[in-house]
Amino acid sequence: MNQAIIDYYRCPDDMVDFRLAGDVSKGPGYFRFGPETVCYGTSSSGARSRQVNGALYDAAADVRIDDGAVHLPLDPDEIIENLRSERYYTDGGRPAVANLYYRLRPFLSVRVRRQLQRAHLNGWKNILFPRWPVDRTVECLLERLLILSMKARGIHRVPFVWFWPHGATSCVIMTHDVEELAGRNFCSQLMDMDDSVGIKASFQIVPEERYPVPDAFLDDIRARGFEINVHDLNHDGGLFADREDFLRRAERINTYGRRYRALGFRAGALYRNQAWYGALEFSYDMSVPSVAHLDPQRGGCCTVMPYFIGRILELPVTTIQDYSLFHILNDYSIDVWKQQLDAIGDSHGLASFIVHPDYIIDKRARATYHALLEHLARMREQRRTWIALPRDVRRWWQDRSELRVVPDGDRWRIEGEGKERARLAFALLVGDSLEFSLEK
Repeated sequence: MNQAIIDYYRCPDDMVDFRLAGDVSKGPGYFRFGPETVCYGTSSSGARSRQVNGALYDAAADVRIDDGAVHLPLDPDEIIENLRSERYYTDGGRPAVANLYYRLRPFLSVRVRRQLQRAHLNGWKNILFPRWPVDRTVECLLERLLILSMKARGIHRVPFVWFWPHGATSCVIMTHDVEELAGRNFCSQLMDMDDSVGIKASFQIVPEERYPVPDAFLDDIRARGFEINVHDLNHDGGLFADREDFLRRAERINTYGRRYRALGFRAGALYRNQAWYGALEFSYDMSVPSVAHLDPQRGGCCTVMPYFIGRILELPVTTIQDYSLFHILNDYSIDVWKQQLDAIGDSHGLASFIVHPDYIIDKRARATYHALLEHLARMREQRRTWIALPRDVRRWWQDRSELRVVPDGDRWRIEGEGKERARLAFALLVGDSLEFSLEK
């Protein structure tokens, strides 16, 4: 019950003591833990709903504090795992209508494809959970739990390992999914745009059927300091349609990963089944949206922070894709991106972007992307945002997962490999909320 919060904050083990208040229900469902935090799973009190609505039972009223321990009507580890793994979303996978769409896609004009996609996504604004445009349910639950633990122990300060290296306030990664030949041919110009503001990105390459992938193309990306990852197998939308077929495809995907020297993977169209990721031989994945209202497979992991799926680190997609912004919302400003960046930055989270070279060849789209790059560059200077390659985020998050905060006389210090990049931070209890500060 204590592991999720310890892993998240990297705080001393003895700072939290959660216990189940009673036997939990046999079946999972939705309920609240406080006025804003939606949970999905089992509980030992109240009722659980099959859908999110305004009448969800608030289990926070059943919390009991006794002798420094917090007795909860839920298991935090279970609830957080359910949210991150999207177990609340029962309509996962690719529906039959999507199978038909992908068979017809090569014969459809771009205009027709956009109309079909808009029709499929109709009603997305009415989805109550996860919360658009940024959902941080996992973080809100963890913060609420830490507040309860601090009150139970009568303390007002908890030391932990800060979320990002060298005290960066938040993190941004830029990723480029290369879908068609035109996009592949535009990659050099796209790297020029990124380099103009000193930002490096990762390029996700489709290994089969979409376009040739010559070694010289990959070598040029590496030589310029950008990163290469594998993007599905052939991007036909069917990677997770069948378990046995997925395992056969995964073998070929892993082969391409070794050939490309790729550490990361992203599935086509963000179709996913996190329970199958064990077959993928990558260090990290980037296929799970935080909020998937505008993606073919709905759901979302409800977090703006990286998390582990077994040995694989998930770097969730936390901002709207360029295609959805331009062609679904018909918006060529960066207002939505700025709104998401502000919310994620205020939460000290990870802002993960997908910008396709295929969709910014157009002059208007290119101007929008350039405005985004300039905004990110200002954030780097003014807000101390860490703009990194995905592989560097993965390396840091792996190092951080093994760091420990230990007492040092009447103070605290961080121990473990990579501690020179880490910063000691404190969660401060201010009324009924948390504030964070870094040790100078």
